[in-house]
Amino acid sequence: MTEIFTDTIVAIATAPGRGGVGVVRLSGPDSAQIAEQICGKLTQPRFAKFAPFRAADKEIIDSGIALYFAAPASFTGEDVVELQGHGSPLVMDRLCKRAIELGARMARPGEFSERAFLNGKMDLAQAEAVADLIESSTEQAARSAMRSLQGEFSNKVNAFLQELTYLRMFVEASIDFADEEIDFLGEAQVDKQLQQLLTTLAGIQGSARQGRLLREGISVVLVGQPNAGKSSLHNRLAGHDAAIVTEVAGTTRDVLREQIHIGGLPLRISDTAGLHDATDDIVELEGIRRTQNELLQADHILLLIDDRLGMTEQDEKILSALPAEKSITLIRNKIDQSGHVAEITNENDMSVIYLSAKNGEGMELLVQHLCEVVGFHPEEEGVFMARRRHLDALQRAQQAIESGYNCLTGMGAGELLAEELRLAQTALGEITGTFTNEDLLDHIFSSFCIGK
Repeated sequence: MTEIFTDTIVAIATAPGRGGVGVVRLSGPDSAQIAEQICGKLTQPRFAKFAPFRAADKEIIDSGIALYFAAPASFTGEDVVELQGHGSPLVMDRLCKRAIELGARMARPGEFSERAFLNGKMDLAQAEAVADLIESSTEQAARSAMRSLQGEFSNKVNAFLQELTYLRMFVEASIDFADEEIDFLGEAQVDKQLQQLLTTLAGIQGSARQGRLLREGISVVLVGQPNAGKSSLHNRLAGHDAAIVTEVAGTTRDVLREQIHIGGLPLRISDTAGLHDATDDIVELEGIRRTQNELLQADHILLLIDDRLGMTEQDEKILSALPAEKSITLIRNKIDQSGHVAEITNENDMSVIYLSAKNGEGMELLVQHLCEVVGFHPEEEGVFMARRRHLDALQRAQQAIESGYNCLTGMGAGELLAEELRLAQTALGEITGTFTNEDLLDHIFSSFCIGK
């Protein structure tokens, strides 16, 4: 896939704000010509040139380094020039405006990476990994994003696609010789090959799920009666006093959110207003309404109760009102006062953790439990970064192969098997961009920062 772009784009490639160095990037057929009107004649490609950067009236905007990368040996596959100056937002903005005066246009978000993809410098999964690496919030996430950027995810998908394509070609060839007495599909043990494909695909899905968790994390909502210890648990998980803790019930009126990491897993905690009916306080009622909205967005719910009181009628009422499709863990808090030991048990088909948010006893059980609930394995090797759309594509490919297997073993229908294998190919091709559409590309690259 190679596109020919006739326009030249420009953008600030460094992060917003002030810094020691700022970079303005140009890409397109006129990059070198525009740059030379700003800093004078460029040196040979990949050699740095120190020069003043001048405005139209020859005023010196800044002085710095100009680097020229000739097509196709550049990030985008086009002529690229980077102007590296002092990291003042004003200076960077003036350089961009000067480039636009000379014929460039401002780049759209992600347009440099989009051009790299369209010019065949990287596939779609690798292009997404650029943004994921920039946004990494843990060391593990950065490593996984780099694996994807280096092509580990794409290589696994492409190797699987090759096996799938070979099998599909054989099946379709066998259909063409249907009048022969030889059972080609049976002789080749196609059913076993399909089972092997499903096993391989399951391995890719497992790594992809870990990668998605590293990228997106999980949302955990703390709920319970007023004064059950939700804010204390929130502070204990956050590692600092993010929420006000008092003996007065109903201290928390609004949803308090905190982004943390446990064992490398990004975790968004939401501490909510206590749930109860006995109030006519309009502020507290609004807090309860927001709590209910937060529950609908949660990946997991922690229901806190006071272990000294046990499961009260109001606690039962709260439990029954929680969304049925959500996974829930019961937290029996305040064991420092009830005298119960810290442990995790299963009661009435629900995980129950006894802990003290006040002194931290039993917190390691909660952290381990949250990782297990979502299937996160922090020490797993070879994990690559993945997104929800990747998991969706892998799931559709799995369903198509399973359907094809059933068509073959149940009805001996080679034609239906071939069609299901084609659908699996198309789904997997969406991951790397072999099969894609313009709307999907616009959606993906619009989430990038402008300079990438």
